[in-house]
Amino acid sequence: MPKTIEDIILQHDKRGISKLKPFLSDKFCSEAADNIFSNKGTVFITTGFYILKANAPETDGPPGAIAIGNALEKLGYNVFYVVDFYSFHLFIDIIESEKVIIFPICSDEESDVYAKKLIKKFSPSVLISVERCGATADKKYQNMKGMDISDYNAKVDYLFFNHNNTIGIGDGGNEIGMGNLFSEINNIKELPDEPCSTKVNHLIISSISNWGAYGLIAALSQKACKDLLPSVEEEKKLIEKLISNGAVDGITGEVKTMVDGFEIEEYLEVLAELHSLCLAN
Repeated sequence: MPKTIEDIILQHDKRGISKLKPFLSDKFCSEAADNIFSNKGTVFITTGFYILKANAPETDGPPGAIAIGNALEKLGYNVFYVVDFYSFHLFIDIIESEKVIIFPICSDEESDVYAKKLIKKFSPSVLISVERCGATADKKYQNMKGMDISDYNAKVDYLFFNHNNTIGIGDGGNEIGMGNLFSEINNIKELPDEPCSTKVNHLIISSISNWGAYGLIAALSQKACKDLLPSVEEEKKLIEKLISNGAVDGITGEVKTMVDGFEIEEYLEVLAELHSLCLAN
């Protein structure tokens, strides 16, 4: 049986995230893409995950977010990136500064007010989160080791609390959107004991969140009848640029051309496979 988009992006699972697949639709990428096509206009994409031991954001998240943004702009959407103080510098000389919104790190009440102001000002039709740490049930932000990173994480969740058309992409159980499978995550020993509780309308899971972003683009490509994915070479250059702007590998915390512990060549094989799938359809 031919591989689906979902099969491809859940390859090489090192965390147990694929154990959540039975609890989602078989075509979760396609359904998220349908949601986007049904809601033209402005899209907010949020990303940026702080790596405590490196005092820097990781390479998983921003490449996928930018790839989605580029694809949506080709389809006529107006795209803005919502980040915080600890990850905005990654976007310098990659994304126009007026397209990058810095969400302040502040209290829950202030975050709620700021989120509502942003939604009122820009009227986004869709919100997308790519590898963005989300709040636990007791409103903490934790990494995969259960360490509290709340001081380094804006409460972007409040955008999602105040919007009814949302997509979340994650690979570990602690990202925005994983609240959809809160109980199921609690029953999988490899995943966090205190998962994210923030829900979305459509959840995409993948072994690396960037792969989930590529999966969403592949689904958009099939529906648009044109390949919207970045080329392997383009994506390699983008990751190298993000590293030069301060991103680190999320697993080792080191300044290496890696994503979630994967060497760049193995990492990009999944993108190449999605290209092949798009060409075959």
